[in-house]
Parts: sequence; structure tokens; C-alpha cells
Amino acid sequence: MRPLTLAACFCLLGWSLAFADDRPNIVLIMVDDMGFSDLGCYGSEIKTPNLDQLANGGLRFTQFYNCAKCETTRATLLSGQYHSSVGIGKLENCITIAEGLKLGGYTTLMSGKWHMSSTPIDRGFDRYFGHLSGACNFFKGDNTFRLDNEPFEVPEEGFYTTDADTDYAIEFLKGADKSKPFFLYVAYNAPHYPLHAPREEVEKYRGTYMMGWDELRRTRHARMKELGIVDPSWPLSPRPDDVPAWDEMTDAQKDEQDLLMATYAGMIDRVDQNIGRLISHLQETDRYENTLFMFLSDNGACPFQRTEPQTLKNKLMPWDPDSYWTYDTRWAHACNTPLREYKQNQHEGGISTAFIAHWVKGIKEPGTITGQSAHLVDLMATGLDLADVEYPDSYNGKSIGQAQGLSLAPIFAGQQRQPHDALLFTFYGKNNALRSGDWKLVNMNDGPWELYNITEDRTESNDLSKSQAERFRQLQSRWQEMAKEVGVEKKQAAGGKKKKKK
Repeated sequence: MRPLTLAACFCLLGWSLAFADDRPNIVLIMVDDMGFSDLGCYGSEIKTPNLDQLANGGLRFTQFYNCAKCETTRATLLSGQYHSSVGIGKLENCITIAEGLKLGGYTTLMSGKWHMSSTPIDRGFDRYFGHLSGACNFFKGDNTFRLDNEPFEVPEEGFYTTDADTDYAIEFLKGADKSKPFFLYVAYNAPHYPLHAPREEVEKYRGTYMMGWDELRRTRHARMKELGIVDPSWPLSPRPDDVPAWDEMTDAQKDEQDLLMATYAGMIDRVDQNIGRLISHLQETDRYENTLFMFLSDNGACPFQRTEPQTLKNKLMPWDPDSYWTYDTRWAHACNTPLREYKQNQHEGGISTAFIAHWVKGIKEPGTITGQSAHLVDLMATGLDLADVEYPDSYNGKSIGQAQGLSLAPIFAGQQRQPHDALLFTFYGKNNALRSGDWKLVNMNDGPWELYNITEDRTESNDLSKSQAERFRQLQSRWQEMAKEVGVEKKQAAGGKKKKKK
């Protein structure tokens, strides 16, 4: 028998290690502008059987935090640092989670919305399909669509962005080296405006929302209490002053509002169907059981009214590619049941997301709900921990900032994780918050600080800034310190105007 050459020995050794690699595949799925209560497993009437399946076989978080806005969330998710530390979309002074996992030999794949500078291919992804822009027409796309780093011409007919994102994700998985673990990041643009959905998805929900936002909030809140998503003692946040009672609406107004919410529901339903396609593909290729799925939204529901006049004038339906509908505060408030405020705000309705983790081989207590708090900065730490990759001090010859998260692996293992000392939130200095233990400091639109005991009052109904004056001052000082630590600019770090003395 001829002796093996040294090169051949190394080849066999490499093959053996790859074959024995039991590190998990990671599928990170993020949707856009979805409210806290918009999934079936979080209390919604919207049909999400595939996500419900992941939740029932995995772990649901009730206190997982994002950064309340598209680009700030993406910068934090990708870098493992607070967005203020990396120049938000510039992604400076950091590696991305894709670059980190590539250091560990992972294949890195992405489809969907990017909304950062540079491109995914330039920041560690092996394959990419999607749009670089912050939003697009779901039927016609836009001129930022790319396949890898090349412009992609969106077909004139038969195209729907949510479906296309999944088509290419599956195509990339089929072409990936089966001997290596993979990281797949799918960033669906849905249900971000414009409200676009295939006609059959809209009609599936038509009439469902004639109950109105007041009744929808009550029914969702009741289901959330039954499911254990919210504490029954937390009051339902009041309807905002700028939201009329449903009974005050005319029949024509009610019908239009039902159409908008039916479209929004149809968009989420379609996302769930596509997640089902991903699950089926991984099951068919025997990669499902050792794949960690993580699902979340980039911020809370969106309150912005941006329906275009031509859509109203021409009475365009939301399955018409030329239409441009949005909903506003009225439904956004219901979608964030029972929490206060919305996208961009640092109150709980802006920064709280449904978060589902599913991993057959790694979740110790499937079907459970955890109230342990966690944050986007934890996703980088989790990925590198499970991939057995040490976070580097430098990358491509340049020093980088340190990751600021904590791995979720202990929570997956059914343990009590050491929590963050504090979590900081800021949106360009006008909307800010600090969460430390049970307590939360928050302000809005450069207004005065408020103080809440989140454990007892998640819906932020009882401002304790006066009765807890010393704690209030301590948390304000801690916010200032932490803002400086993570690079919040001086002009932003004022963190709210002082309350006027009455």
C-alpha cells in the first residue's frame, strides 16, 4: 500500500473535522415594523402556524429589545455593539456577525433588506440577494436590488419581494458546502409600508378588522394574558388622544381601515408561509434539527401616515403595484398591544419585539416562555459562542471595538443568565432610555425623563420620577456615563429637558 503524502493527510484530517462538525447552523430571520402582538403565539388573530410551530418547540422571550428603528437595529444586530459605537449605517470600528462566523469556517448567506452602507458581500457574506434600500415596492422592487454585488433586474410580472427573498435563500442553501455549517440572515421588508400583498392574502382577512382597533386590543390583550406573554396585573395602555374611538368612524372609513389592516395581516401571513418553506427545505435536507432559528422584528409597529394622494384619488387596491398605502397610529397602537408608543420611541412599544429561538438539539426546555431580558447586542455574542469563535481584537489589520453583548446560550440551556448591568437606548438623542434591573428611565421627543418599574408596570402607566427621586437621579447619571461609553455624541447625550416646576 502506498503511503499517504503529508498533503493527503491534511486533506483527510480536514474532511474528518468538517464531517464531525456539530456546531449549529444559524438562521436569523428579521421582519420590519411588526408589532409586539402580531404573531399567533404572541396573542394575534393573524395566522402564523410556522412561527407558532417554532415557538411551541422552542423558546419565546417576552423581554427582548431592539433599537426601535430600521438602521439602528441593523447596525447593532450586525456589529454586536450599540449603533452609536459603529457610526450606525457606516459599520465602523467593528466586524459583522458574518465576518466573525467566517473566521470559524461558516458559510455566510443573506437575503432581504440591507439598509447599511457598503454591501453585504463587502461585509462578510458569501452570497446576497435583496435590496440595499430601506424600503421598496413589493411588486416592482427598486434600483438597489442586487444579486451578490451585481445589479438585479426585477421581473415585470410575477414578482413579490417576500417570496423572492425566500427563493434565493433556498437557492443559496442548495449551493452551499454541506460539510460546513452555515449562517443565513433573512431580512424581510414586510410588513413595512407600502402595504402590498397578493390579493388572496388580503381577501383572507377582509372583514376581520371590522371589530375595530378598540376591540382588537381587548381581544389580543386577553389572549396574551392566557398565553403568559404579559402579566395580568399590567393595565392595557390607554388609547392615544389622536386615535378616535372605532364607533366614531363612518361605515366608509371603517371599510377602508379594515382593508389596510387586512393587507398588513396578509403581509405577515405571507412571511410565515415563506418561513415554512425554509423549514421544509431544511427538514428535507436533514439540517433542521441542528439549526438554530432566531426570529425578531427590527422595531415596534409604525405610526407614520404616508399614503400617497394618487392611491386615494384612483382608488387603487393594495395588490396593485402602483398603489402606496400605509396604516397609522390607529392600528399601530393595536399591533403593539398592550404597550405604549411605536417605532422610533424608546418606550416599550418601540423597542420590544417578539423573539423566538428554536433549536431541536440545543433548547433544553422546548415550549417555554422566558421573562429574562435580552438585547440585539447579544446576537453576535451568541453566534460566536455557539460557533466556538473568539471575538478578535483586530480585523484586516485594524483594531475594532469590543462586542457589548452576552451570549443567550445559558438561557437556551434553561439557566438563569447573568443579566446586563444596564441597557442603553437612543434614537438620535431625542428619544432615549436606560433599562437597569426592574427600572427604566425614558424620554420622548427631547421631553422630560420618566421613570417606571418595568417588572410591575410594563405598560408604563405610572411615572415614579417624583416618588423615587434618588433612584431617578442615579439612573440619569448612569445614562450619561453609558452614553459617553458607547459613543453617543455630546449634543445627543443631554437626554431630555428638565421638567418644569409647577
